[in-house]
Amino acid sequence: MKLLLNLIIAFASVYLAIVLLVFFVQSHLIYFPQTGRAIVATPEQIGLAYESVQIRTNDGETLHGWYVPAPDAIGTVLFFHGNAGNISHRLDYFPMLHSLKLNTFILDYRGYGQSSGTPTEIGTYNDAAAAWKYLTEVKGIVPNEIVLYGESLGGAVAAWLAARKNPGLLVLASTFTSVPDLAETIYPFLPARWISRFEYNTLEYLESINCPIFVAHSPDDEIVPFSHGQRLFQAAAIPKYFLTLSNGHNDGFIFMHDEWIERLGLFIQTNLKPKY
Repeated sequence: MKLLLNLIIAFASVYLAIVLLVFFVQSHLIYFPQTGRAIVATPEQIGLAYESVQIRTNDGETLHGWYVPAPDAIGTVLFFHGNAGNISHRLDYFPMLHSLKLNTFILDYRGYGQSSGTPTEIGTYNDAAAAWKYLTEVKGIVPNEIVLYGESLGGAVAAWLAARKNPGLLVLASTFTSVPDLAETIYPFLPARWISRFEYNTLEYLESINCPIFVAHSPDDEIVPFSHGQRLFQAAAIPKYFLTLSNGHNDGFIFMHDEWIERLGLFIQTNLKPKY
């Protein structure tokens, strides 16, 4: 009996240590700027003119981004990338958006690429607000011509912004419903919902969003379960469209490139409000 009791105590101690470790290092499980902070390429290397942009946030950080204009643009995409790498790892998106006659503004969150600071949830929201301010006040772009485009973590950031502003359209690509929901799936052996210090509650933000919403997700996504995309689509306001992708979390867009262009292009042409 004493041996059993000692084993239970030892197991409980190890389990508690794991729970505490996960609680305190959560930011390192969510943000991965260290996977590549160096800018490895620019839009110019794929034949696209661009402007290098620096903007200041309301809490004093300096963010680096690119503005890529398109001839005879029908709108402007404000692009929020996922939790790893930087803007130079998203070059594959630019030709697609350019072909759809969309300007593109993409920036690195604080702590990513050439942006200053350290990433936090409220910090990424401040970054999104600063990017919106740049487009609407510096570039003079009206809100109903802006497409908020978020991939993975960026989808939660884009949804947060859409719930507070009035964009023309929202795109959610391989996005989770919330961090606690996702953590519960990834760490079923932990009380993930109780110890989560992050929310990124995309599902909740959708309750306050009235613009058209395009959702894309793959049944083969090995990081964010397909059910997350389905739940987001169910919660989205009409008009909306769901594109079923193929392949994994990080290559579904590339694998479905042609169909993505066709379906997204039609959705934008149908639902993005015309210029004044």
